[in-house]
Amino acid sequence: MHDIDTLTVNRKTSLREALSKLDQTGAGLLLLVATDGCFERTVTDGDLRRLLLKGASLDSSLEHMPLKQSHVIAQGATRRDVLDRMNQHGINHLPVIDENNQVVDVLDRKEIDTQILLSTPHMGDAEREYVEEAFRTNWIAPLGPNVDAFERELAEKVGISHAAALSSGTAAIHLGLRILGVRQGDKVFCSTLTFAASAYPIVYQGAEPVFIDSDENSWNMSPMALECAFEVARKEGWMPKAVIVVSLYGQSADMDPLMSLCERYGVPVLEDAAESLGASYKGKASGTFGRIGVYSFNGNKIITTSGGGMLVSDNADIVSRARYLATQARDPAPHYQHSEIGFNYRMSNILAGVGRGQFHVLDSRVKARREVFASYRNELSDIPEITWMPEPDWSYSTHWLTACTISPSSGITRVELTQRMAADLIEVRPLWKPMHLQPVFDGCRYFTAGGDSVSDRLFEQGLCLPSGSNMMPDQVGRVVSVIRKYLR
Repeated sequence: MHDIDTLTVNRKTSLREALSKLDQTGAGLLLLVATDGCFERTVTDGDLRRLLLKGASLDSSLEHMPLKQSHVIAQGATRRDVLDRMNQHGINHLPVIDENNQVVDVLDRKEIDTQILLSTPHMGDAEREYVEEAFRTNWIAPLGPNVDAFERELAEKVGISHAAALSSGTAAIHLGLRILGVRQGDKVFCSTLTFAASAYPIVYQGAEPVFIDSDENSWNMSPMALECAFEVARKEGWMPKAVIVVSLYGQSADMDPLMSLCERYGVPVLEDAAESLGASYKGKASGTFGRIGVYSFNGNKIITTSGGGMLVSDNADIVSRARYLATQARDPAPHYQHSEIGFNYRMSNILAGVGRGQFHVLDSRVKARREVFASYRNELSDIPEITWMPEPDWSYSTHWLTACTISPSSGITRVELTQRMAADLIEVRPLWKPMHLQPVFDGCRYFTAGGDSVSDRLFEQGLCLPSGSNMMPDQVGRVVSVIRKYLR
């Protein structure tokens, strides 16, 4: 916000004074106001030069400054409105006028034309060093020292024995299901509240997804809903080939009861921790509970390799087989020989270098995102219509994304709030649309804990707020201010 007094002149102001103000403020314009404080017009350097060319002196007043219709905008306009007005008239500054025709602010294009995105990559210097090393040593293709080191460093960090760096988290889930023996005609239980990449690989294998509802305590897979699904399967004489448990938005699912159920029925767990690297459950790293765990390093994740993923397991044979399948299933022969179908799923040595640099600052990235979440929660604590994603006692969440729900009693829907924040150049997104509601999975079975669908309600009311670890306090404040504008 500009200091309006420093930009204000009246018709008794001399040209010398006006030019001095322009020079001192660097704002590019002055505000000519009447004696009652009402706005008359803007004054630019060009306007003053034209007065001088017409014979005025530096000591002349602005008395003869002609009236003109200056471009202004009403108080309360969105950033999108402001930018549209600036673009329409080819200007970079715009006075904001209140209902009394008085200037309350002057908007600068450089300050307005900045969008706050949901979750942007946060890069440092170490990434460049590892990538440059790959170039110096000509390790450009998939595999190489960075890949080996990235696998080793991640496994050590999360406390698991083996890891395979892959091209994406989706690739890791696909290989995991294949290694667990999922085949044509099988069924796989999967969290419904998730991104589609959790479920697509089930279909890649020719299997059928069966979706499981969330619980209220973590927004992740409900143990009660999973038990209902197992009971129905037992009565019908079948069992799923695997269970994909997803840990959303940086928070682990309630793993103990989920693992207990799967062990009781003898079904292996693939833990989709794509969104929860750095999180823990009762002190143990998210992604290390199932027979196979999966992480993602997509561009919006807490650390990124641009695109990439990791498959982890305490079983060496599983990871060895993942590496084999991920390198086109090439047999150990002096020529190219293949005994089964494989995939081009290995991570490049260059991207692994980016991952190593990112991985070194994982803890600080987690700390930063938790601070963003805490700021939102504290600053908006007086608005009862906002409910924040819970963090149970057993959970340490990274808050990869700050997630909340907006109560219908607020008088504004999640869709309306999303649209209005977009008009203020703030990116927010709804929670994941549950898989059982997706057209592509129409007809797939879905199990709740017996009551209403928790996932449906979370989707209808849920929002993810900008949460990047590189967000500045003023950006968080801007998001808070806009939310307050519509929820008060």
